[in-house]
Amino acid sequence: MGDIVNLKRFRKKRARDQAAKDADARRARFGRSKAERQRDQEENRKLNSVLDHHRIGEDQT
Repeated sequence: MGDIVNLKRFRKKRARDQAAKDADARRARFGRSKAERQRDQEENRKLNSVLDHHRIGEDQT
């Protein structure tokens, strides 16, 4: 026979695990230094600039 499972305990454990996963994601997203954020912003700006240079505009058709 299977083991007896306390559903309340199981739900609480599942909620705790999900909260831990969400906390890890938030730490990765928001737990960065100012220098890291600025570096990422500069990198995104450069990537967008490169994409804009390769874009075919309405005046070039």
